[in-house]
Amino acid sequence: MEQLLGGRRPRLVSSLGLGQRSWEVTLDEERGLLAWRDPRPPRRGGENCSVPTSEIIAVEETEPNKKQRNVGKWQKMAKPHAFTVYYVKKARNHRWRCSDVTFWCVDEHLCNQWVQALKELLEMQKSRPKQLLVYINPYGGKRQGKRIYEQKVAPLFSLASISTDVVITEHANHAKDNLFEVNINKYDGVVCVGGDGMFSEVMHGLIGRMQKDSGIDQNNPKAPLVQCNIRIGIIPAGSTDCICYSTVGISDPVTSALHIIVGDCQPLDVSSIHHNNTFLKYSVSLLGYGFYGDILKDSEKKRWMGPMRYDYSGFKTFLSHHYYEGTVSFQPAKHTLGSPRDKDSCRTGCYICKKSEQQLAEQHKECGLKRKEDEEEWKVIKGKFLAINAVNMSCACPRSPKGLSPAAHLADGSADLILVRKCSRFDFLRYLVRHTNQEDQFDFSFVDVYRVKSFQFTSKLSEDNESSVTDIGKKRFGQFCRDHPACCCNIANSTWNCDGETLDSSAIEVRVHCQLMKLFARGIEENCKDEAAYNQSGVEQLL
Repeated sequence: MEQLLGGRRPRLVSSLGLGQRSWEVTLDEERGLLAWRDPRPPRRGGENCSVPTSEIIAVEETEPNKKQRNVGKWQKMAKPHAFTVYYVKKARNHRWRCSDVTFWCVDEHLCNQWVQALKELLEMQKSRPKQLLVYINPYGGKRQGKRIYEQKVAPLFSLASISTDVVITEHANHAKDNLFEVNINKYDGVVCVGGDGMFSEVMHGLIGRMQKDSGIDQNNPKAPLVQCNIRIGIIPAGSTDCICYSTVGISDPVTSALHIIVGDCQPLDVSSIHHNNTFLKYSVSLLGYGFYGDILKDSEKKRWMGPMRYDYSGFKTFLSHHYYEGTVSFQPAKHTLGSPRDKDSCRTGCYICKKSEQQLAEQHKECGLKRKEDEEEWKVIKGKFLAINAVNMSCACPRSPKGLSPAAHLADGSADLILVRKCSRFDFLRYLVRHTNQEDQFDFSFVDVYRVKSFQFTSKLSEDNESSVTDIGKKRFGQFCRDHPACCCNIANSTWNCDGETLDSSAIEVRVHCQLMKLFARGIEENCKDEAAYNQSGVEQLL
């Protein structure tokens, strides 16, 4: 029966069959909840199940299970009518799965009423994508991207009535170049199947396209960039899936596909990187100089090793223990509420991200972006550094569950700048180990961390000088350093690791753009004692 409660939206309540018993099923549009309960609970305790309507994937009319129809009760009835509701089932460790429940009844009109009501409710979910552009990198990671999409993701998109245009990338920057040519307005989102490198390529193409269409010069470091309203979905299938892990909480293709289907939206800060008024790259996760830059540079020569190359190059770089002299200048992010040393991790619906974005918008409105930035003071730090890392997110991954900066926020308009000064190899090892446990990784005298909205770096040796005396020294002593990694020598310049890609210039200027783009994600949800939000065990025993 259908009930109207005052001025509230309709509430549908019926007695429907589930398994071999009759259940009371309620669709409460006001609360956005589909619930079903057993009015005659067994002795071990009643079964009460519910799912938010925002997490229903699809609903369709189905044939009742043959096994159920053979029960004596069925034999005395007219042909039953049934419908199946597909929904998100939350498991542990932020993993999502597609589950389903089938209800039946004898009244065909009642069955149709339920199907129509649920479909109308899904149509009202305006944030859900209807048309997606999908890029698949068939070569990334273990070369499983195409298989992962076809077997795990495509069936879910089909179930949710999402149409897709699929492009298999054939060479580097294929997706980026293609995004400058396609009619982007016909799509509700862009999906990339691959690792962090594939995401970076799609991101550069999408942001670049938006700036080109808006007449923005990307080579101007102070240009206010236009936000991208088209969301990006990440289906992890690469060697590293740091961005997916940091925004969803797990690197799992099915979980990511379900976040896309339900239309989740997570704003994301993006850092622009320039050298001498020339645009170089965008970064959303790690911008690392020194240790992480050296690892990337060495690993690029060993791609034949697969993901194992990072372990090998990491160990080799640690033994080398090179430090680099330079100057770091930065503007503190005074608009943010948190700090890198607090315990407030960025989670779903993050209050700090919302308030920081509001305060930053108010500052820009009051006195203009350019004037405000020119007036603010810069802090300058000179020294010898083993590593200089700037992160826009925690950079969490399975090996480092808390990441490089556990309290970094996804969308507060700032980056955490981590300076690791020259220290002993043992102390540096202690620092690295902290990334794998719960201890404070910034609690060292040689580690400084700042929350910034822009920064610059210049190495001690200018690029012009590197071509003469420095190059001769490298040729003469380079082999010695490689053969004797314990020398702790001072190399002229390291390489910047920008989201897994190298930058040619060591001297850079970086600026954080608050919430420049959006992902099909909702941030990492808080853990609870029963993260499997719907108690389905009892139901599944009855089906």
